[in-house]
Amino acid sequence: MKTFWKIVFGSLLGCLIAMLIATFIFFGMAGSIASASMKSKAAPKTGSVLRIDKTCVISERGTEDMSAQALLNRKSGSKLSLLDAVRAIDAAAADPAIKFIYMNTDDVDLSYSNAEEFRAALKRFRDSGKAIVAYGENVTVPSYYLASVADKVIMNADGEAMMMGVASQSIFVKDLLDKLGVEVQLIRHGKYKAAGEMFIKNEMSPENREQLQAMVDGLWNSMADEICASRGFTREELDGWLNNLEIQNAQSLLDRKLVDTIYYADQMKNYLCNLASVDKFEKVGFVKLADYAPGKLVQHTKAKGKVAVLYANGEIVMDGDTEQNIVGAKFAAEVEKVRKDSTIKAVVFRVNSPGGSVEASQFVRREMELLRQTKPVIASYGEYAASGGYWISAECDKIFCDNMTLTGSIGVFGLVPNIGSAAKKTLKVNIQSVTSHAHSDAMGGTRSLDAAEQQYMQNSIEDIYDQFLGIVAGGRNMTKEAVDEIAQGRVWCGCDAFGIGLADEKGGLVDAIAYAASAAGLEDYRLVEYPVAKTTMERFMEMFGNNASMKALFKGSVPATRWEGIQAQFEQAYGFLKNAEGVQVYARMPFITEIK
Repeated sequence: MKTFWKIVFGSLLGCLIAMLIATFIFFGMAGSIASASMKSKAAPKTGSVLRIDKTCVISERGTEDMSAQALLNRKSGSKLSLLDAVRAIDAAAADPAIKFIYMNTDDVDLSYSNAEEFRAALKRFRDSGKAIVAYGENVTVPSYYLASVADKVIMNADGEAMMMGVASQSIFVKDLLDKLGVEVQLIRHGKYKAAGEMFIKNEMSPENREQLQAMVDGLWNSMADEICASRGFTREELDGWLNNLEIQNAQSLLDRKLVDTIYYADQMKNYLCNLASVDKFEKVGFVKLADYAPGKLVQHTKAKGKVAVLYANGEIVMDGDTEQNIVGAKFAAEVEKVRKDSTIKAVVFRVNSPGGSVEASQFVRREMELLRQTKPVIASYGEYAASGGYWISAECDKIFCDNMTLTGSIGVFGLVPNIGSAAKKTLKVNIQSVTSHAHSDAMGGTRSLDAAEQQYMQNSIEDIYDQFLGIVAGGRNMTKEAVDEIAQGRVWCGCDAFGIGLADEKGGLVDAIAYAASAAGLEDYRLVEYPVAKTTMERFMEMFGNNASMKALFKGSVPATRWEGIQAQFEQAYGFLKNAEGVQVYARMPFITEIK
């Protein structure tokens, strides 16, 4: 018995010691992370070179890499927010310590609209009289779009170039659903509202193809015009090179003056040494944008007046993760906080959403209506501000938009899945209903809607669509008839949105902030952001309480492949149906598609 108790107490003592060690390690790691995040960066030395490359990750809002690799190496995996990145570039233009920018655009991951805003900041830097040098080894249309703003564009002598334009790919799963025995009924208003078409067709409708063609043309035209203006050749020349597949390698880029010269890596290092006036590459005073930004964005002003940037980022849903989605009632509560803060004098409503739930959209819209009664509210559109994203922002005092933002999609649709046949066909399960009335089981998802039920749903869709038209008409000072002509669920590029009244001014987030401050009569102000971002420690502690997040903590960093992109679309489509209980009504962009 004594031996037994020795073993028991020995095991308990061992567990206790292990727990203490684990706790010590955890708080040691957490403390290191917190210290690293709070540590201020030293001011750059005179003659420093601001460096931008693939290590500079820019997202709509700054996030932090909580992977095991980042934590164990005690490295900050932070992503700069677009606003911080743009403001840092603007600060560098006026900073005498920054001599020039060196930029390698290979693998820089930015959405089209974010790339447009970032490039505009780079152009302002160049217009200030300072130089930008761009270097690349693997040139694509998005990477060249950024690089083309530079004074000097240089290509690695052994580099590759694949510039073929812009493409959009959509998937259609009707044949698969037919094989499984799953039926989906689509009820909609808007001939361009094509999100549900993937479940009921096996190819694009003419209307969907029309709007997708206009979208990719708008994206390409916006990029190509800026490229040509920076490099001095014509659109006809550029389009001809792409159509004839003439751009393949460094020499083909040089021959067409797409780049100024070609260098091997060692030659590029020597070139940078000459520009920086040093004799060794190691002496070039590189400062990474992610390290430079924090020290330049500290607000020393004592101004009491504030301009709030209110981020509406993600799908609009009734429930879910508030960091990934716009959760109706919870986001409305954030808007209420901003409204009741008397020190906030103006608001920039930054929308980056393809839409989602009509019910959740209305929660947000109502609170935004109350907010506009107390202070100026200026909308700034990111990658998307479509359907529900437009619903919640159409009534803002002014709308700023990038050329490559996707917006509009004023339309409504409902999906009615029927799994009854699939259950019988694949699972050999027969589902039967007992009802009190003729249509009691209509929304159960186990049978098709009959003609009367379809008309009932259509009436509901029409009512919501009419409400949507009224919201846009009131916010944009248009008639319902005029809105209907540009609505019907159609998605528009920002470059087209200005001419049809969906947006007011071309400009990015910094432009909207400046306008909001002016509208509130503020010369000196502080910027605040809502919803308030969670700290590193808060995010880390959440992971310990979330099994799914724990799995994500230790996942490896695997480059995306083409197949993974297609697989992600299937998962998104499956999630659309899996989460549908009965009938779901959406104000969402009309497609799940991937743009390359």
